[in-house]
Amino acid sequence: MQTSIYKQFWCYTIPTVAAMLVNGLYQVVDGIFIGRYVGADGLAGINVAWPVIGSILGIGMLVGVGTGALVSIRQGEQDTQGAKQILATGLVLLFALTPFVSGILFFFAEEFLYWQGAEGRVFDLGIQYLHILIGACAFTLGSIAMPFLLRNDDSPNLATILMVIGALINIVLDYLFIAWLDWELMGAALATAIAQLVVTGLGLFYFFSAKAKLRLRWSELRLKFAVIPQIFAIGTSSFFMYAYGSMMVALHNALFSQYGDQLMIGAYAILGYIVTVYYLTAEGIANGMQPLVSYNHGARNQENIRKLLKVAMYSAVSVGVVFVILLNLFPTQFVSVFNKGNTQLVEYTVLGIRLHMFALALDGFLVVAGAYYQAINKGSKAMFVMLGNMLIQLPFLYIMPKLFGVPGIWIAYPLSNIALSAVVIFMLMKDIRRFENKPAEQAIA
Repeated sequence: MQTSIYKQFWCYTIPTVAAMLVNGLYQVVDGIFIGRYVGADGLAGINVAWPVIGSILGIGMLVGVGTGALVSIRQGEQDTQGAKQILATGLVLLFALTPFVSGILFFFAEEFLYWQGAEGRVFDLGIQYLHILIGACAFTLGSIAMPFLLRNDDSPNLATILMVIGALINIVLDYLFIAWLDWELMGAALATAIAQLVVTGLGLFYFFSAKAKLRLRWSELRLKFAVIPQIFAIGTSSFFMYAYGSMMVALHNALFSQYGDQLMIGAYAILGYIVTVYYLTAEGIANGMQPLVSYNHGARNQENIRKLLKVAMYSAVSVGVVFVILLNLFPTQFVSVFNKGNTQLVEYTVLGIRLHMFALALDGFLVVAGAYYQAINKGSKAMFVMLGNMLIQLPFLYIMPKLFGVPGIWIAYPLSNIALSAVVIFMLMKDIRRFENKPAEQAIA
């Protein structure tokens, strides 16, 4: 008997969400140790460094998502050899990009921190963090891409186990390097880099083992250049998702420095760690949906695609609503996890929770919408969702601080989310109706 599409969805989504949340511990655990053992300057330092690291993660997502979606589509078309060629191309591409990415980021790192308003101890701590993680760029790229590739090889549970291993290593090393040896942000960066090295290495080992469905040999590791534009076409929207996030963090940091002080950058960093928990949940729901939608797109089963999109949307938005309610009921308790005795930091952060996060559930809607368009090979529409989120926020961030100061910075993000979501809802409903009214052969074209 054929497994229900809803059961398949949860079989993929639950381990994927778990993997994303465990992966998020890399960031959140860093934040807890830094907030408690380094202080507000440490939180601000890691936040001004984050946009550079986010750009590395975005490139890893580009290759991982683009490769994974194409692999699933080829498998749905019963083209196993084509799927292996795409997988091999994606792995080689990851490591071919490393010297270019690390070289460019290293060259511009200091100027980028100055642009965000970092100075004094905040600047020094940010540079500590960046120099190590830029040097370990290959492992950052590999660790973000591996879970996507493993899930698309029908091994979602293994992807989760791999991320758990990485997170546990990161937690232990954070304690050793930050709390015990007092290496501050250099310790946080080393802990993350070593954990990412392990995740990347184990993921590569899997694809050369008998456990892999698309088992590779060293002789097969070569670029198929015709596939690279397809990987970029699908995965570019994922890169822009991280580029958008990185740019918005940098812009907020600069605005808080201009209209407030560097302590507000620390408050914004705490908000970022808290939001990570929901955002990765929504991203896990979207990524759990993606292989199934891609497969059904290749198999031309539009009814299953509609069901998958519906359950993913309801799940992501519902979790977001619950998350916002809990944050507003217990704001001080959430903030205190990242803080040790700085009452001003708590006040700044609680204000941010009230003003910055009331429309957070719409983030989940937009993430699922973008993943849906990626999964059906509509990279341009996926990019519209991601780029639209960035472009529509810019005028709000320009106008609102001028009118309301620091509160205006906080509310620009939810207002722009509401505006973009209205447009994406209209676009999505129109596309779904069009697909339902056409034969499968036309809908897939």
